This record gives sequence, C-alpha cells and structure tokens, in this order.
Amino acid sequence: MQKIQIVNKSKYPLPEYKTKDSAGVDLHANLDVDGFTLKPLERKLVPTGIYIALTEGFEAQVRPRSGMALKKGISVLNAPGTIDADYRGEIGVILVNLSNEEVYIEDGERVAQLVIAKYTQADWEVVESLSETVRGAGGFGSTGF
Repeated sequence: MQKIQIVNKSKYPLPEYKTKDSAGVDLHANLDVDGFTLKPLERKLVPTGIYIALTEGFEAQVRPRSGMALKKGISVLNAPGTIDADYRGEIGVILVNLSNEEVYIEDGERVAQLVIAKYTQADWEVVESLSETVRGAGGFGSTGF
C-alpha cells in the first residue's frame, strides 16, 4: 500500500476504500452552496477540498462514477483527469452533463472516484522505422472486435 499525504479542507470525511478490493475512493463535491444545476452539455469545475502529495512515480486519476453516468448522464470531462506527483493544489473535478435534461449536483454528493496509479516516463529513442507486427498500422476495428 502506498502512503500518501493528504490535507482535507472539505466538510466531509477523508476519502476511503469501500471494500478490500476497491481500486478507487469517492470524491465529494465541497460546495459553498447547497448545490447547482448542470444544463445539458454544460461543464463545471467542482471543488473537493482535498489536497494530496503523491510520491514520484505515482499519479492520481480522477474518473467518472458509473452510477452517476448511468443514472444521471454525468461524466468527468477529461476522464481520466491526471493529478501529477508535483501538483499540490486542490483536486477539482470537471463534470459534464451528457444527458438531455438538467441535473442537480448537491453539496457532498459523490461526484468522481480517485485511483492511484504507478507510471514510468519514457526515454524517447528516435529511429527511422519501427519493427513490423501482425497488426501493423491497423486502427479502430482492425483486430476484428
């Protein structure tokens, strides 16, 4: 398990894993008002009141919650949103309403999930050509699926 420093300036408890095998923790909207309405195709940056310090080699991914997507048509616009290891500001969630109806987002509502992931940086090697593969340059649908 990776130790991560966290500052919670929100009105809500620390993010927590709901089950032993949960990959992500829920992020709550931490609003100065009771809530707000998102019109169809409207987007809004939602504060969480959560600040973290990741270890080098790790990122935090802000992802949509499947329940909000299915029930309300709400998603995270830049999914997954990446929080870099050197970022120390408040975690914000860019919500978008992909439904045909207005959707009300309440203060304290679980608006996204946060997943911690290990990454590596690439050391680019410039070459004249790439090795051949069976797939080659085949794009979307080229593998038969």
